Amino acid sequence: MTTIRRLAAILAADVAGYSRLIGADEAGTLGRLRTIRAEVIDPAITSHHGRLVKTTGDGLLVEFSSVVDALHAANEIQAGMAERNVPVPQDERIEFRMGLNVGDVVVEDGDIFGDGVNVAARLEGLATPGGICVSARVQEDAAGKVDLAFEDMGEQQLKNIARPVRVYRVRGHAVPTHEPPQALTQPLPLPDKPSIAVLPFSNMSSDPEQEFFADGIAEDVITALSRYPSLFVIARNSSFTYKGRPVDVKTVGRELGVRYLLEGSLRKSGNRIRVTAQLVEAETGSQVWAERYDRDLADIFAVQDEIAEAVTIAIAPAIADAEQQRAMRKPPGSLDAWTAYQRGLWHLGKATREHHALAEKFFQQAIDLDPNFAGGYRGLADARGFAFASHQTLNLAEGLKSREMLARRAVELDSADAEARSALAHVLAGLGDYQGGLVEAKRALAMTPNLSIAHGALGFVLTFSGQPMEGLASLETAIRLDPHGSQVAVKMNQVAIAQYYSGDYDAAVETARQVIRSYPDYPLAYRWLAAALGQLGRTEEARQALENAIAAAPASLDIYVRNRVPWMRPEDHAHMLEGLRKAGWREE
Repeated sequence: MTTIRRLAAILAADVAGYSRLIGADEAGTLGRLRTIRAEVIDPAITSHHGRLVKTTGDGLLVEFSSVVDALHAANEIQAGMAERNVPVPQDERIEFRMGLNVGDVVVEDGDIFGDGVNVAARLEGLATPGGICVSARVQEDAAGKVDLAFEDMGEQQLKNIARPVRVYRVRGHAVPTHEPPQALTQPLPLPDKPSIAVLPFSNMSSDPEQEFFADGIAEDVITALSRYPSLFVIARNSSFTYKGRPVDVKTVGRELGVRYLLEGSLRKSGNRIRVTAQLVEAETGSQVWAERYDRDLADIFAVQDEIAEAVTIAIAPAIADAEQQRAMRKPPGSLDAWTAYQRGLWHLGKATREHHALAEKFFQQAIDLDPNFAGGYRGLADARGFAFASHQTLNLAEGLKSREMLARRAVELDSADAEARSALAHVLAGLGDYQGGLVEAKRALAMTPNLSIAHGALGFVLTFSGQPMEGLASLETAIRLDPHGSQVAVKMNQVAIAQYYSGDYDAAVETARQVIRSYPDYPLAYRWLAAALGQLGRTEEARQALENAIAAAPASLDIYVRNRVPWMRPEDHAHMLEGLRKAGWREE
């Protein structure tokens, strides 16, 4: 066996959504891939002096002796694929993700190995469908030698790669639309919050009656999204001007002045329909979220409502997550009020004292940058809540007063902001005003029925006002609507509390352990685990859990155990103490 070492530019590529394409049409997908290899990929590799090392079903590995040749080949392939995909429905397109690195490789019997290859493969995983990601070494070697732009994505920790790698996204090829040239106009400025246009869903079936069904879904999604205070939604009349036209998402984004586009299609077969939807970041063309819905057409209007609701519920958290990721990539000195707020939310979701302190700083920065932005006050109210309720870094009385002032200021700035109303509901219930909290939570839900934090606020109010079963249902809905949001640790802990108050101690133990596994630095779950284990008579486990609870947050014993917080009824406090005493708690 011959082993050779050499420096090479390595291109790794795979087909995005390969399993989905194969599942939908195996023979057709494989045939199209063979044609693409012959007509697009192989000619580009050959003309730029590359060597196809191997193919892996949905992927391929190519070696070049020149970075410039490798970039030209990659860009040529992606531009060719973009052109081929123009007439193809979105859910049937074959799109490649590509990663390019320069490094030392080991060549054995024609195959290549080593960190240089591994990094290229990991970079490919960061690329969006139709995109190319490269290492800093590639960007440096190609600077000034290719007519391509590079967007800095910052340092990334790649799986099984010891050191972080600085990554760049390539900007080069344009997606042709085959539309007649139009007069150039200035792009519309983006609003100061995430903006979205819902494009008409394409009717891919032979039944023209399904056109109304497809339009109905898009219209319902527009209406539902318009109720989210954190979103700027383009009206139907504007987004439907693109009906029946081939769409380039970047062009549409510029023309409508939006950051996100929702595209979809409908296909009918017998009494079954399949609706696909994808959320795309217009500026980059990258896919943020995608889903497929298969339904029986027993009641077409019920199905329309069901799919529209499912799409809406999925989109809002997807946009929230994308906005936080965008904010985290920006240098701290370039933050505006919105991105500072998003950074605060990102840190808030980490559920540790250090992250919550950083969240407070970013929310304060958002207020300083824009004193009329309600989000900054909402976020700071939440951060102050963590400071006194979770970490005891803020005096309870002072914290409650500060939090109420901030939440009321948010409502004053925008009385129609359901998120501000939800924050105020939390605050009022935290002061023991359950009725006031209930009114505000219901106002928030009337404004935005699928708002996660509004359901969470209602769950908090109900749980601590003596209705834990009803509170549990609302809390579980809140988590389902936003399973990765900034308040998941708190909501899961409140689920454990509602289960405990309801006497379902086994469920409370399991939920508290889930919180601890996912958020080991979030201190409050340890106490409820100890109390629930105590009630179950699992003495040794309860004693250990109590020790962990004391170690995790010794200061919390004063406000929660030796004393009673305002949001906990006397009988609920006694119920908690009963479990803790069974776990071994002895009052000093």
